Amino acid sequence: MKSSPTIAIPDSLSSLWTTVRSVGAFNVACSFTILWAFVKVIKALRWRLRTTQLCGPPRTSFVFGVSNDLVSSKDSAIMYEHWAQEYGVVYMIPSVLGQTKIVLSDPRAIAHFYARETWTYVQTPLSLTLVENLVGRGLLWSHGESHRRQRKALTPAFSNAAIRKLTPVFYDSAYKVKNAWDTNLESSKDGNAIIEVQNWMNHVSLDTIGIAGFSHDFGSLDGKHADVTEVFDTFGNNSRASAVNQVLFLFASVFPIIARMPTRRTNLTKKLNATMGEISNDLLLRSRQEKDVNMKEVEEEKSIIGLLIKAEGQEAELHMSEEEVTSQVRGDYDHGRDLQADILQMKLLLLAGYETTSTSLTWALIELSRHPDVQTRLREELLAFGADPTYDQLKANLPYLDAVVHEILRLHPAVPEFTRRAREDDVIPLSEPVRTKSGKMTDSVSIAKGSLMVISIKGINRSEAIWGFDAKEFKPDRWLDEDGISGKAKEVQGHRHLLTFVDGPRTCLGKDFAIAEFKAVLSVLVKNFVFEMRDGPNTEVEMARGIVPRPRVVGEDGIGVPLRIRRYE
Repeated sequence: MKSSPTIAIPDSLSSLWTTVRSVGAFNVACSFTILWAFVKVIKALRWRLRTTQLCGPPRTSFVFGVSNDLVSSKDSAIMYEHWAQEYGVVYMIPSVLGQTKIVLSDPRAIAHFYARETWTYVQTPLSLTLVENLVGRGLLWSHGESHRRQRKALTPAFSNAAIRKLTPVFYDSAYKVKNAWDTNLESSKDGNAIIEVQNWMNHVSLDTIGIAGFSHDFGSLDGKHADVTEVFDTFGNNSRASAVNQVLFLFASVFPIIARMPTRRTNLTKKLNATMGEISNDLLLRSRQEKDVNMKEVEEEKSIIGLLIKAEGQEAELHMSEEEVTSQVRGDYDHGRDLQADILQMKLLLLAGYETTSTSLTWALIELSRHPDVQTRLREELLAFGADPTYDQLKANLPYLDAVVHEILRLHPAVPEFTRRAREDDVIPLSEPVRTKSGKMTDSVSIAKGSLMVISIKGINRSEAIWGFDAKEFKPDRWLDEDGISGKAKEVQGHRHLLTFVDGPRTCLGKDFAIAEFKAVLSVLVKNFVFEMRDGPNTEVEMARGIVPRPRVVGEDGIGVPLRIRRYE
């Protein structure tokens, strides 16, 4: 059988065909680029027409606006406060690659914003990417109806009744620290010891949230090695952001996919996910077995995991399907996706319990070391009270402890600021008029869909315009004096006029849990020990980069906060 003749294509025709194909691809690429640019221009024009054009600082960088200045600053809250004084309670700042952000510093505007959060104002694409990388698609990631439903299902686990039953867990962790420090001091010749307190506060928080939240003892206070402890600590030790990482982070606000690039930090996140995934699978299996053995006992359980397992029951008041329960605990629930089996069950709650409370406790010991008069007065109140206070007594019967705790929360919020994106047009009312770029005065600001909104929590908490001339001082008495909180501060609608736990639909669900743990642990430590800064009361403390910003004594590695400690006798 003869083979078909082969038709040879001249080299010139082949080259022509290649050229035509390449030109076609180029044209297609150009068309898409022009279309993308056209859409961007239309959106920019719409934003400019529908958004009140406000005054604000000039850009210091053609590429980054003022964003690099804020990220590089030792205290960005001071920069925000200075701009509010210069440009008004609402102003615009230039950001990365031509973006503009609107900063709210007015209590009335902030209250309006929080009332509409998760619906009108949602997380930015970068925030969603970072949250998903760290804790999955759970409560923190969701918005709107999904957020409302998930939050409603979790709320009973943080009721006063539930926390009241968990208070002994807080004291158990505190006394483990006391016993360990007593042993350390016994071997000291002069009765003093230098102890790196932040590491201990990390372990207090981790063991407490493990037992109280999930009936799981990590044993970090007993010296047990746990992979999760190692990974958490590594996050803190990775505290100095390189210039390259800082630039990448800034560009990620425009191109969120950058946040998924492999870096040391994203590798740590993956390791954290894998480690917690193993633990969570064991916990879920054990909890369901306990449910099968003794349903009544589990139904009375007030831990987070106990509540969610109970919610699987068909007669539960807030019924959730098994898929919803599993994904809610793991933090990856989404109606349109399969479950990701390697995402841990309780990542969000563990991260929140570990990071925020341990940071607040560390700051409390720093401020008490800097202010021995406050430390002495607090100790006197605690000793006069006598036995360890109950949950209700912690809330109502120790006014100076309450004042110290809330002053720490005011000065040192765990999350210093956040950014949100407007899903729809809005008009934000103001408590005082501001001058627009055109020179007109206005008592409201029009916000177009797509606008980026910024609130500096730390800036509002420490604003002299809101809290008075002594706003940046550690002054617990302001919470006890009749006129200690100014009229402007009373306009702030967050918990005790603070934005530390934010406000509105996203108010921190574990607020009362965190405050009770904070008070219980601090009361035990202050009753039994005297704290001093190792190098004197004027020791400089800076912010280090952890999962959230953490204090660090200048010159120390990682997140070191060494204090001189002795027994109180």
